[in-house]
Amino acid sequence: MDLGLAGKQALVLGASRGLGAASARALALEGAQVIAVARSTETTQRWRDALPANIGARIHPLKIDLTQRAQVDELVEQATRIGPTDILVNNGGGPPPGAAASMPLEQWTHYFEIMAAHLFHLTGRLLPSMLERGWGRIISIASSGVEQPIPNLALSNAVRAALLGWSKTLAGEVAARGVTVNVVLPGRIHTDRVDELDQAAAEKQGKSRAQVAHESANSIPAARYGRPEEFGDVIAFLASTRASYVTGAKIRVDGGMIRSI
Repeated sequence: MDLGLAGKQALVLGASRGLGAASARALALEGAQVIAVARSTETTQRWRDALPANIGARIHPLKIDLTQRAQVDELVEQATRIGPTDILVNNGGGPPPGAAASMPLEQWTHYFEIMAAHLFHLTGRLLPSMLERGWGRIISIASSGVEQPIPNLALSNAVRAALLGWSKTLAGEVAARGVTVNVVLPGRIHTDRVDELDQAAAEKQGKSRAQVAHESANSIPAARYGRPEEFGDVIAFLASTRASYVTGAKIRVDGGMIRSI
């Protein structure tokens, strides 16, 4: 199936590793030119250089610290100089674990700013060009915790829920003008971030990380963690011309982990 991504320009945040890297790879494999944004370009360059040369040539690492408002605006300027952004993949990274009852105000405000408000601002800067051209894809990576809160991840559960509400609102505002807005909810995709969370759980429970991962995988109907490329393929489809009637949706990529309908 031709996804119609050849010649499209994608901007992928948090692209040095994990779900961001998987998204950037999938889009490049489908023919898109990808600006891969991260605080460091070294890790991005390593995985890019491991790809076939013709695919790697479509990936352009860009060093930007999205925790800084001024650099968010600088990202818009640099991306615009390269060309108009057709596809935006919002990926805010993961905050540290912690309980809701003991979370200080400073943590709430800090992570809301960098995981939500900065993404809202960036999208708002890029959206007018999409609307003018009558085509755009805005895809935000959240977490299964917005549907079924994950214990000891209060920051992630709460802030990503705000991202969900914003996305649904925006989708209704721009749907008639050729721009789709969707949210992808990863479950346990085997990334460095999931390994870190398993390690934190292992230390808290007095178990090995391997034991925690085994128990976690067995709780998923698919009986395993997802592969990053399985997640990236969903991002690529939502970014495609084929997904033009999919908007305002939240798509689970979780192997059946969330049991609610």
